[in-house]
Amino acid sequence: MTEPSLSTPEPASPTPPSLTTPSLTEQHGLRYAAELEGHLRWLDSFTSAALGVLSVASGIYTYLGVSSLLGQTGALGFFAAMAYSVAVSVGIFVFWSYLMRLLPAVRTGATRLGLLLSMALGSVAIIAMSSWLNAAALAGSAAVEQHLASTVQDYQAALERANSIAISAQGLELDVARVRQSFEDLGAQEAEGSLSGFAGRGAVFRVLTQKADELQALEGQISAQGPLVTAAFSEGNDILRTLRALTVAQGAVEDRSVEFSEQAVRLAGLIAQLRQLSVAPLVERAANDLAQSVVLPELDGTSAGTQAAQASTIESVLDVVGKRATTLRQAAQEVMSLTPPIEVSYTPISAADAVIRYARNFVPSWAGAIAIDLLPAVLVFILMVTQAAIRSGRAPLPLENTLTLAEMRGALAAMRDMEADLVRSREIERRAPPVTSPQPPQGTPD
Repeated sequence: MTEPSLSTPEPASPTPPSLTTPSLTEQHGLRYAAELEGHLRWLDSFTSAALGVLSVASGIYTYLGVSSLLGQTGALGFFAAMAYSVAVSVGIFVFWSYLMRLLPAVRTGATRLGLLLSMALGSVAIIAMSSWLNAAALAGSAAVEQHLASTVQDYQAALERANSIAISAQGLELDVARVRQSFEDLGAQEAEGSLSGFAGRGAVFRVLTQKADELQALEGQISAQGPLVTAAFSEGNDILRTLRALTVAQGAVEDRSVEFSEQAVRLAGLIAQLRQLSVAPLVERAANDLAQSVVLPELDGTSAGTQAAQASTIESVLDVVGKRATTLRQAAQEVMSLTPPIEVSYTPISAADAVIRYARNFVPSWAGAIAIDLLPAVLVFILMVTQAAIRSGRAPLPLENTLTLAEMRGALAAMRDMEADLVRSREIERRAPPVTSPQPPQGTPD
């Protein structure tokens, strides 16, 4: 008995899904989305090349900044700076390539927020590893010159302050002269007998003359310091002119910094010399000695009454000496209490450190250095806005109405291939021999 042949029905052709006719607004949205996609395809053809150019430019300036920071001219320094700059270029290119592809494509708020935080963290890292070195390459020499100019200003302020204190101390000469003149006038009065009542050059006159001579010697010492103060200040101004010339001179700033350092050492020595030329401490010591170191002469009066008058007059003179000494001491202490000049010392500085220290003076250079690294962030935001606009243009329509002609052709070709595979598999099943059930085994004779 033959098996009946199994006939397989021919597969029915799949019916295309029913398409709803989009409204006029939806049609405009589709055209708008298609137009934006066309622009993106054209822009994407050179975006990677532009991003590569920006990365290479940043790497070049990073190389210059690293070279100035390392300060090495040998092969090791070259390869170290080159390796760092290449790593920076690759890192910037890869980082922004990731964000340009992923951030505009994500749709959920949490995912978008996570990628935005990643972009912010990566931007900080780029500024830390590249932008400040780019700024050093763009404005390094100018920043070092700014450091030189700032140091010159500090030296000038210190020199003028030291000279002002020294001049104020020289003004004590008038106070000393006034006290000396008072003692000389008292001596003249004593010589006429107006003080003790006995004319002549006795014990009282000798005490007054002794203090007048001490003050005259102090006055001479103060007067002798005047030309030294003037000469030191004049030489300091000459050095300042040399330092200013070195600040704006032509040539490499590193070479000028060496000569600048030598002149700065000379100027610091002159400022210290000016501080030592101040006579205020000398006047203070002399004022203390004026009252404490008095050699009392022997009373030379011919009678006990005369000697008593001399002793009383000498006591009055010593009281006057103490008051005059207090006045001089206070005047000297006022000069000594003036704020001393600041301690200035020139410290050589690298271009990278100078750019950071004087960042306020080089805002345009910093802006350019950061912009060359973070400009792709603007492109990322542009892509985000554009992709959102494309999705909004297609969002109201079902998926089958948003297929492009190329996508429709691809879908139809895939369906035909699937149908052909299904027909071939069924044909193979039909041609295969039927599967018969196994017969039970025959019994064996006893």
